[in-house]
Amino acid sequence: MKNEKKNTVLTLIALHLMLMIYSTSGICSKLAAGEPFLSLKFCLYYGAVIVLLGFYAIGWQQIIKRIPLTTAFANKAVTVAWGIVWGFLVFHESITPGKVIGAALVIAGVVTYSLADREGGTEEHG
Repeated sequence: MKNEKKNTVLTLIALHLMLMIYSTSGICSKLAAGEPFLSLKFCLYYGAVIVLLGFYAIGWQQIIKRIPLTTAFANKAVTVAWGIVWGFLVFHESITPGKVIGAALVIAGVVTYSLADREGGTEEHG
């Protein structure tokens, strides 16, 4: 039982790393949008999007082999928080109280769902 719990925690960590990678594709998309269509930079940014999304798709398939799909999708909402972080770090966008409240609500929802899912038993996922 202890080993199973450890594996679930490691899978959730891997899921969040994959979601962070997924969210970086938005950075590349936004950077590409600022470049002339089909210029070298445009193609490089969109090539990066394809690579990131391909890596994410493979990782996502591995994750959903190990945890319930509903849990994985509920956690996907944290990409909103990553969007705020990337906006601030890469694009120097401001972090407003509304953004912080929104991100906190999303994270609270993910945590609430995860705790409720744990209390209600786990689904068959394998």
